[in-house]
Amino acid sequence: MEEFRHCYSRLCRESGAEPQETVLQKLQELPRGRLDLATQSLTVDTCRALGKLLQKEALLTELILSDCMLSEEGATLLLQGLCANTIVRFLDLKGNNLQAAGTEALGLLLRQNKSIQSLTLEWNNLGTWEDAFAAFSRALAGNGTLRQLDLRNNQISHKGAEELALALTCNASLQQLDLRWNNIGLLGGRALVNSLPRNRALWRLELAGNNIPGDVLRAVEQAMDRNRERQTTSRENQARAHVLSKEVQHLQEEKSRQFLDLMETIDKQRKEMARSSRASAACVEQLQEALNERHSVINALKAKLQMAEAARALSEQKAQSLGELLAAAEQEQQSLAQKQAKEHRLEQQEAAERESKLLRDLSAANEKNLLLRNQVDELERKVRSRQEQLFLARQELSSKTAELKMRASQAEERLELEKKRSRQSLEDLEQLRAKEVEHMTRHLEESERTMQERVQRLEASRLSLEEELSRVKAAALSERGQAEEELIKAKNQVRLEEQRLAQLEEKLRLLAQARDEAQSACLQQRQTVADAQARASQLGLQVEGLRRRLEELQQELSNKDQEKVAEVSRVRVELQEQNGRLQAELAAQEALREKVAALERRLKVTASDHREALLDRESENASLREKLRLKEAEIARIREEEVQRASFLQNAVLAYVQGSPLRAMSPPK
Repeated sequence: MEEFRHCYSRLCRESGAEPQETVLQKLQELPRGRLDLATQSLTVDTCRALGKLLQKEALLTELILSDCMLSEEGATLLLQGLCANTIVRFLDLKGNNLQAAGTEALGLLLRQNKSIQSLTLEWNNLGTWEDAFAAFSRALAGNGTLRQLDLRNNQISHKGAEELALALTCNASLQQLDLRWNNIGLLGGRALVNSLPRNRALWRLELAGNNIPGDVLRAVEQAMDRNRERQTTSRENQARAHVLSKEVQHLQEEKSRQFLDLMETIDKQRKEMARSSRASAACVEQLQEALNERHSVINALKAKLQMAEAARALSEQKAQSLGELLAAAEQEQQSLAQKQAKEHRLEQQEAAERESKLLRDLSAANEKNLLLRNQVDELERKVRSRQEQLFLARQELSSKTAELKMRASQAEERLELEKKRSRQSLEDLEQLRAKEVEHMTRHLEESERTMQERVQRLEASRLSLEEELSRVKAAALSERGQAEEELIKAKNQVRLEEQRLAQLEEKLRLLAQARDEAQSACLQQRQTVADAQARASQLGLQVEGLRRRLEELQQELSNKDQEKVAEVSRVRVELQEQNGRLQAELAAQEALREKVAALERRLKVTASDHREALLDRESENASLREKLRLKEAEIARIREEEVQRASFLQNAVLAYVQGSPLRAMSPPK
């Protein structure tokens, strides 16, 4: 405050005047934020200096200038300085006998200043200057910061009261107005009473000592009571709105935390699913590699079998050539038997030698056949081992299909559970709605206070319903997301099964080709066997020993043919069994696809049900809001009718009082 004193002294010296000692003393004892110059006679120079200081001083919130005997010029200078001030909240100008110029300066202050909330103008005779007071009232109408105004003992007439009434109809910030000990009278009181229904901010109006009838004062008091009730209800509503906003914010934070937790769990589940899918893909790749290896081994065995068949065909060709030689020898023997008897012996010797050679060749061929049989046995053992491995692979495929069926059943169970939950939530919502309707029907004929309480309860129930609706929407969305994820999983598994089916069909095609090749080889072998039998019969005619041997060879070849036929029939049966299994797997996959389609239809039905329930709830909320609006309109109409009745009654009473003979006989005041 020392700086304030120095500035005051400097400004006074600049204007050519000495600073007042009393003012300097007050400035030295100045408490923080409050300047009290009451009962100090302030000169014009002091007012000019204080006005300049108040334009930029940011420390004073209270300024007390009561009973300072301010001149018109000094008051104008002070008020002009306060016009630009944004810190002062309380201004006291009591007992300064402000005149027309001061009143106009007060009006300018109310127009330009946006910080003063309390203004005390007691004992200033503002009402004697009607034009200046009218300008002051118009400035009060446009002010939006003043909360308290003290106009006691200001000689305000009924015209000044009418100007104040016009100002009150436009002002929405003034809460306390003191008009005691003025000359307002009956007309001014009526004007103030008529302006109060359009003003809902004023809750304290003092009119004692103004020659106003008691009924007007009671009407003013009733209006003030209504405004006080409005203020209290508005404050309560603001407090409740603040509490509700805090609760809503807390609920939003909890929902955000729950959403984050849900997203974390979903991410974990996705990671686990990706890990399991990678593991299953690795297992499938391993199985595919094992199948490829088995296919390569089977192909190698088939190549070896073809080589063995080629060796056997060579041996059969040799036997056929031997048979042809035997037939030629027999023909030569028959032709030369009659001509040359001597040569017959030589030919018999040659035939014996040829028989020994043939026997040696046949023994060698038998040894080769034994070796080929051993190789064929080994190949059959390997084929059996490969068939066992294929059977294990088929068992693994059947286990995979069983797992897929189990997962589909689990998905169906989850959908059923979610349906039950949604139905339960809808039943709860319907029960709540029924309770609210019963509550509304019971309390429709209560008073205004009960109606307000009911409105508050309805608002609370509306908020709870909106929260429940939001929770139901979130649950439905989460359920729908889970179901969609499960559908995507099922579709992926179906795609994998389709790929496996394509691979199995390719394998079947390859096996069919191998079967066709084996059948062609068997036909060739049968033809070669028939040729060998013909040649053996020719050789049997020539040599009985050779014939017996050839018959034994033919028997062995027939046994081989039977074994080949049995093997081909067995392979054919296995292929048929594989075809049946593949058809069963296809049927299972078709069933899975139908289940997936059924699940999608169920999801669509549940989504439509949820949507219809939400629309019903929204329509119910809209009907409740419409009922509330109609009830509020009815309450407002009843209030307006009561106000009109009260005004009619007042006018009738006043007309009766003015027209009565007692009024005419009473002396004027």
